Amino acid sequence: MIQDIYPMKLDNAFQMKEPDADSRILAFRDRTVYLKNEGEITFLKYHVWVEYCKTHHKKVPGLVYLFSVDDISFYLTELYEDVEIPGFMYHKLFAVRSMKPKERVFAATTAWHLYVWYRDNQFCGRCAHPLVHSCTERMLQCPVCNNMVFPKIAPAVIIGLTNNDQIMMTKYAGREYKRYALIAGFTEIGETAEETVHREVMEEVGLKVKNIRYYKSQPWGFDSNLLMGFFCDLAEEGEIRLEEEELSLAEWVDYRDVPDDPEGLSLTREMMTYFRKQREQGLNP
Repeated sequence: MIQDIYPMKLDNAFQMKEPDADSRILAFRDRTVYLKNEGEITFLKYHVWVEYCKTHHKKVPGLVYLFSVDDISFYLTELYEDVEIPGFMYHKLFAVRSMKPKERVFAATTAWHLYVWYRDNQFCGRCAHPLVHSCTERMLQCPVCNNMVFPKIAPAVIIGLTNNDQIMMTKYAGREYKRYALIAGFTEIGETAEETVHREVMEEVGLKVKNIRYYKSQPWGFDSNLLMGFFCDLAEEGEIRLEEEELSLAEWVDYRDVPDDPEGLSLTREMMTYFRKQREQGLNP
């Protein structure tokens, strides 16, 4: 999956540290990220950005430390509107999913997760004063009312609903992603993840489930999620009642027809592949 970058390691511990020449600079605009893609992702290096600013008589904008991957530090900044660095441009985040190598895709999406949080929390939701960055932890604080704001992480479930040799596969309605998916949804207040599984399956396809079992979890920075994967069994036969606002398709697919996963990034695709391989051996997921 996207976070599986061994032997490299993400260090997300908060630090107040200055960039070095080889630190990587990340900048976003709408749902795009500034990088070079010539066979593999290249992020803007700090020394290149500083030299560009000096050459064009511009002040180097402020940086926010994000995380490190091995010994490479990553920082967030805002680029000038007219910036032009050879080979670099803004790429859609959706397109980044298919880029290489995976550890840089993971870095871009994790940086996006933090960027969205910083972007959307510039003012206090309690008293409307500007928030300031904490110097001791990854937190924004109001200097007037002391309201503390931490990174947003939205829990959601991915559901592999199975019926013997079949798995329920879906397609989203009105989204950029057009390939097969699994039933999924956000966990609501006062609800366990297992209760979310029951509710989402009933809401999206009108079926009851049993024998819910946890599979794996995954950070998904594209949408600020922590995804939790569960397999479950169909509790009783019934007609699929499609929630058309959420889905354009929901159907039972035999394990022999489950498509291969060319990306190797998402929990959803891994669960599909795992189901197929388990059934090929006569095992349940």
